[in-house]
Amino acid sequence: MGRIGLTLLFAGLISGAPAGAAAVPETPASPQVHPVQTETTASPAKGGVWQKLLQHLMNSRVVPDDYTKTVKTGGDIERTYLAAGPDAVSHEVLPAPSPMAQYEIYYPSALTGTKQAYPAVVMVNGSGTPATRYPALFEHLASWGFVVIGNEDPGTGTGASADKTTEKLLALNRDPQSPFYGRIAEDRIGISGHSQGGAGVFNAITSQPHHAVYRTAVALSPTNEQLARSLHWDYDPKVVRTPILILAGTKGDFEMKLVLPEKDMTSLYDQIPSPKVMARRRDTEHGQMLYEADGYVTAWLRWQLMGDEYAGKAFIGTSPELSCNRRYEAVKKALSR
Repeated sequence: MGRIGLTLLFAGLISGAPAGAAAVPETPASPQVHPVQTETTASPAKGGVWQKLLQHLMNSRVVPDDYTKTVKTGGDIERTYLAAGPDAVSHEVLPAPSPMAQYEIYYPSALTGTKQAYPAVVMVNGSGTPATRYPALFEHLASWGFVVIGNEDPGTGTGASADKTTEKLLALNRDPQSPFYGRIAEDRIGISGHSQGGAGVFNAITSQPHHAVYRTAVALSPTNEQLARSLHWDYDPKVVRTPILILAGTKGDFEMKLVLPEKDMTSLYDQIPSPKVMARRRDTEHGQMLYEADGYVTAWLRWQLMGDEYAGKAFIGTSPELSCNRRYEAVKKALSR
């Protein structure tokens, strides 16, 4: 498939068309069934079957519940932070305005019984991938001591819904009636997003009202600049001031020819003036990047937001683990510490 065809496919995915199910390569496609055209099957009522199928696909989980046990690792630090953390996790759902529908919040259960302030991570959805489609990722980060908040917005590229979610997080922290009152460390807030959500991360940390709130960022297979511009998610990497980790896969035309070709990732990295790290995970498709790199995503967030020195060894030092990990390639870094 050529670049134009892939672009049209991507546009179809973000519009909510049936092709949207293909946005997640790890979700098997349902076989097409062509029923005999009887009076019963031709009735309008039966037209809802395909809609129900599409709805099922759109509601299915895109991150396996057991991914922390099945994803392969190539280093001790990656292995440590891919595993579940030490904290028990609680979950709360709060209403949100359209198109976000609701806020999904995962947090260490101990939060309600302490006066400790916890670091937080704002999650930015990929195309057609609301927070309820990847709860295992939220739960995993919360088990490592983070308050993790997301929403149901299927179109996040401008960073607007991420900004509203951050605004809600800050409001909860300042509301005496909230269980999160005084429990969010406002100087230790990070943001992470995949695909369209990666473009949303760049916009959130540069052009949205709360851009200065974020202490660190993660962009997983972010939509390249040219494609983002054509989809009206324009972002400018030259004005990034937030330390950022950029990871992408190496498998499949969707990842390598459309979303983030090698030259586009290098160009993106080269333009960013802030502390930065980039790498590509070998033999990993676009949809899988949402969770297969989570060992290093968690390590990055632990290092940046908690000062976890062991986690930081994945990225700094004379032989950082990421640079030596056989499961990664094209590793580049420019860090001030």
